[in-house]
Amino acid sequence: MQYNFKDIEEKWQRSWQEKGIFKADPRSGKPKFYCLEMFPYPSGKIHMGHVRNYTIADVTARFKAMRGFEVLHPMGFDAFGQPAENAAIKNNTKPSIWTYKCIDWMKIELKKMGFSYDWEREVSTCDDTYYRWNQWIFLKMFERGIAYKRSSSVNWCPSCRTTLANEEVIEGGCWRCHTAVEQKDLEQWFLKITGYKERLLDDLKQLKYWPGKVLTMQSNWIGKSRGVEIFFRLKDSDTVIPVFTTRADTIFGATYVVLAPEHPLVKKLIKGTSREDEVFRFIEKVSKESKVVRSSSDVKKEGVFTGVYAVNPVNNETIPVWIADYVLMEYGSGAIMAVPTHDQRDFLFAKEHGLPMRIVIQSPVCGPQSTEEMTEAYEDDGIQVNSGQFDGLPNQEAKNKIADWMEQTGIGKIVTHWRLRDWLISRQRYWGTPIPMIYCSKCGVVPVPYEDLPVKLPENAPFTGEGGSPLGKVDEFVKVNCPKCKTPARRETDTMATFFDSSWYFLRFCSPKFDEAPFEAKEASHWMPVDQYIGGIEHAILHLLYSRFFTKFFKDMGMLDFDEPFLRLLTQGMVLKDGEVMSKSRGNIVDPDSIISKYGADTLRLFILFAAPPETELEWDDRGIEGSFKFLNRVWRIQDNLKDKADETVARVLHKTIKKVGEDIENFKFNTAIAGLMELVNAIYQSGADKEIFSKLILMLCPFVPHFAEELWELMGNKGSACVQPWPEFDPALLIEENVTVIIQVNGKLRSKVIVPAETGEEVLKSLVLSDEKLKPWLQGKPVKSVIVVPNKLVNIVV
Repeated sequence: MQYNFKDIEEKWQRSWQEKGIFKADPRSGKPKFYCLEMFPYPSGKIHMGHVRNYTIADVTARFKAMRGFEVLHPMGFDAFGQPAENAAIKNNTKPSIWTYKCIDWMKIELKKMGFSYDWEREVSTCDDTYYRWNQWIFLKMFERGIAYKRSSSVNWCPSCRTTLANEEVIEGGCWRCHTAVEQKDLEQWFLKITGYKERLLDDLKQLKYWPGKVLTMQSNWIGKSRGVEIFFRLKDSDTVIPVFTTRADTIFGATYVVLAPEHPLVKKLIKGTSREDEVFRFIEKVSKESKVVRSSSDVKKEGVFTGVYAVNPVNNETIPVWIADYVLMEYGSGAIMAVPTHDQRDFLFAKEHGLPMRIVIQSPVCGPQSTEEMTEAYEDDGIQVNSGQFDGLPNQEAKNKIADWMEQTGIGKIVTHWRLRDWLISRQRYWGTPIPMIYCSKCGVVPVPYEDLPVKLPENAPFTGEGGSPLGKVDEFVKVNCPKCKTPARRETDTMATFFDSSWYFLRFCSPKFDEAPFEAKEASHWMPVDQYIGGIEHAILHLLYSRFFTKFFKDMGMLDFDEPFLRLLTQGMVLKDGEVMSKSRGNIVDPDSIISKYGADTLRLFILFAAPPETELEWDDRGIEGSFKFLNRVWRIQDNLKDKADETVARVLHKTIKKVGEDIENFKFNTAIAGLMELVNAIYQSGADKEIFSKLILMLCPFVPHFAEELWELMGNKGSACVQPWPEFDPALLIEENVTVIIQVNGKLRSKVIVPAETGEEVLKSLVLSDEKLKPWLQGKPVKSVIVVPNKLVNIVV
């Protein structure tokens, strides 16, 4: 019988759907397992990155179901965002039409892969039944002072008259029209995530099953650091510039101060001076640069002298005050002390502008060095020099002593600094959740009443990509009566950042039809936290941080009883072709549809899992696909040559394989699990198999190649669906080898081998080995000092 993958896969996909095999039942009485992959943006076609992510999750979900868990494995779509607006403009359609069409395409492709989703729980963030709850959450945050509005700088295209995300700024210009991007201050909405900073940092300790790399990235982004705020007084003035540093050990080497162009003190410093015009021209120039460009390490840093001097408080030295593009208001206090000998960025800037340098930390290896000899900053540890009473101390010891001394003398204070900033959620876009606020000339800023939610997106918004938010051009949306005084008012026309949508979707999956709150507390209590979360490393910071923030907010509201949303996290590697990430621009895309058409979804699944461990990059290989297809056909042919009774050799291999595959799946070692299955198939081809052994092989294959396994399971005359059968049990007695090969060494060098019954006693082993004829040349005439025995493995004779 031929392996007709096309008919088989269509048959079992229909069967699973008709029988509701993957519908999660919270009242089943089984222990729960919530398996979730990061839901996709509906671009229309799935790519190999999707295939890899979702296949990893599907194996996990199917395996856990076979191990007796009630599995929740949902899927939905992160459907709002700028790409849909751009596609609507390009294709002369509406974002909603484009998005829902893409969702339909993606669902067809996801179902072709045989993924075990509970489609009854599907959510799309662009549905008003979903974003209604975004608005509800926002209002709750507003009531608690977490959502607030303030002025903030944004990337602005003066030609398109719209804001741009950082990734839409290409070489300082607008991605659409290439006009130079400017910085513009707008009143925008923020979420006070900084109010949760201590908990977000401390609770990382709870995440014992997250990759260490991700925990480090989260910790660094929150960025708690102990340092000193140093008071640089302006020369001949009482004005003080506070500067935060974590490197108090370098303060004696500070030879100039640098302010961000946006620093509020700048205008005061230069007003009425001869440098006023030059400085303003520089500020105007920098305002047209994106912060991405300004922060880039490979872009030349520019600056201008203010004409003003400050006093270094530790040595009363007069040092110049500069303004430079590489200093941003978002970091620290918007001012830095520059130590060019011990900070590479300051070193390059000082060299460019001929600023003074002084070494204050000396390398313990290289010894004394002059600034003229330096080709780069010395940023390692060393010994303090030119540092007054702290000379001769190791710099790490000096760091604390200098900080204490500055605090005691009042020239600085020890403070804790956080890198984390409040979360800007305003977007001047159409395709997002409308922010539910109203502006009234009498009542001020007024929240939309809960009973008026959702504030729906108007269908007739104009799309050109220019002229600010399309919502502002729809009178019937903008014009509204104030909920308080009933006089004419206007709606907020900003929409929410799409990260808002994805910060709680995992909770909505617990009760997607619930219409009294974002989620039903009872259902969330049952299913949450997510037991296994799977997604790309590119989301290791913001998405995970925001999801953790929302979870803590819901706990504070009494809606949840846990602190963290995801117990275990797996970040899968990229899929490469010819050494590069697959992308349309590189022309190295492999379309999953073409592979499914030629080989079937199960072959693609098998290759994706076998080619590399999940956490590492996977190099696409057409030969690997061919090999996976040949393996499935090899397994398929076993059914034609089954024995009435298999011998014990194959039974032993089977039970070792059951143990190995189960353990490997638990630990995401899918490639070695599949290798174990291949060894079992080899053993079957050598010694044969009966129906029982073949059926257990089929069950082990089921999480990896479910359509294939289902068909073979049915052909063997077995009852029920293979994927709801219990995982095979192994017999510990059959794991013990009857005979083992013991290596024999003389003075640690291999000299012979002997096959003996397993668990042969130590004295018997010694006797056998010492009488081995092959060892006589190595033992003759030499007294034996000792015989070291490692049971079932090795005997080492020391002479």
